[in-house]
Amino acid sequence: MFGALLTGGFAALLASTTPAQAVPAAAEIPPQKIEVSVQTVNGSGCPRGTTAVGVSHDNTAFTVTYSDYLARAGGDSDPTDMRKNCQLNLNVHVPQGFTYAIAAVDYRGFAHLENGGQGLQKASYYFQGSSDTARQSHRFEGPLSDNWQTRDSTDYSALVWAPCGEDKNFNINSELRVNAGSSGAKNTSFMSMDSTDGSVSTVFQLAWKKC
Repeated sequence: MFGALLTGGFAALLASTTPAQAVPAAAEIPPQKIEVSVQTVNGSGCPRGTTAVGVSHDNTAFTVTYSDYLARAGGDSDPTDMRKNCQLNLNVHVPQGFTYAIAAVDYRGFAHLENGGQGLQKASYYFQGSSDTARQSHRFEGPLSDNWQTRDSTDYSALVWAPCGEDKNFNINSELRVNAGSSGAKNTSFMSMDSTDGSVSTVFQLAWKKC
């Protein structure tokens, strides 16, 4: 129902593989708590006050939760509603002597696509100061009315690590797009990356190693 597309020299950061390959069992994790903070947030999919970032208690992941990330088309939707985007600039502060890489990213949400409707979720990632960008694209076809979930991961040996001894900001650009299609134009199709209780988050799985 969906597929992933990666381009650019930074594509090694994220690639479709099996989750078991992401991080070796003996990976070292820093005992001190890492800190992730939002430096800037912009976009129609994440109005001010609708995005939150959290860090897992065991330093293995951080999450980004959206409460107003919804694209829709057809029915009485405005033309601008068909595409929503969010640009996040995160400061990731890691304990001295360690560096990290993004081993996997899990996306979740809900989609209601009328017959002939189409949905698109895509994202790109890059470290501050890097010209290499990873891009992902997942497509959905109607009819569909269900939760959706995707996962992209990379083998440990191919991970791209943040520079040791530096706090390089991590940039995330995401997008949802919906096309009502000819057969669904009179009815509303939509795709969300949020939930009413805030439990649906984008999860960034971290890999660690000592510098």
